[in-house]
Amino acid sequence: MKPRHKRLIFIAGGIGGLAVATTLVLNALNSNIALFFSPSQVVAKEAPVDKAFRLGGLVRQGSLQREKDGLTVHFVVTDTARDIKVTYIGILPDLFREGQGVVAQGRLGDDGGFRATEVLAKHDETYMPPEVADALAKAKINTAAGDAALPMQAP
Repeated sequence: MKPRHKRLIFIAGGIGGLAVATTLVLNALNSNIALFFSPSQVVAKEAPVDKAFRLGGLVRQGSLQREKDGLTVHFVVTDTARDIKVTYIGILPDLFREGQGVVAQGRLGDDGGFRATEVLAKHDETYMPPEVADALAKAKINTAAGDAALPMQAP
């Protein structure tokens, strides 16, 4: 075989190997991506049913319930327009409180509730994850627009 043919085979093999490696990396990244959704988007069925995603918003005041086992927690995440019930089994972050911003990662359950595998709470008094802040702002805009479109009723 001529050196020229050997070089072409080597280059073709390198390109083929690079293509396989790129495909494997992109497939691994795609399966590990967890997109962010607000409660309004989940209720509108924009969130994936069979895939993990992140749910963000505020923990509704008075919604936190702990079971006797000490690890199972139920709470409601809201974007002020819609609510989603969340169930989490594990230890909550120290900064987790009602009325505070939260991002939970998990999947939707068969009952429409969210089964969290991880819960993240904001880290100080002024910080809120950008996705949560954007979702709350959109929910307020949509709520205000919906209220403006409703006719006034006589008292």
